[in-house]
Amino acid sequence: QVRLVESGGGLVQAGGSLRLSCAASGRTFSSYAMGWFRQAPGKEREFVAAISSRGASMYYADSVKGRFTISRDDAKNTVYLQMNSLKPEDTAVYYCATKTGADMMASGYGSDYWGQGTQVTVSS
Repeated sequence: QVRLVESGGGLVQAGGSLRLSCAASGRTFSSYAMGWFRQAPGKEREFVAAISSRGASMYYADSVKGRFTISRDDAKNTVYLQMNSLKPEDTAVYYCATKTGADMMASGYGSDYWGQGTQVTVSS
């Protein structure tokens, strides 16, 4: 059974930084793309970033390009999301995701599995 466990969320002031982590288990981590989605109150879940298996390609939502960086450590079965220059509109629950293709996550096909989510709150 695939399990995704996020950590690293919290409260930060605008302009600050946070790094989210997601530990994965249950299948061969390096063979699958990993990603992050987020859901703000009253809004639909949206794509944030994805990284292909073995890290060859990364995809970002336009709203986070230049501020967020996704990376993976296959030895630790962990994917990270470094978030810099945070804005109040980044406030949301952030979910770890995994799918066969990173481009599929970026193109609106969602995820095969979800973590429980971690809250990120950016104060103005």
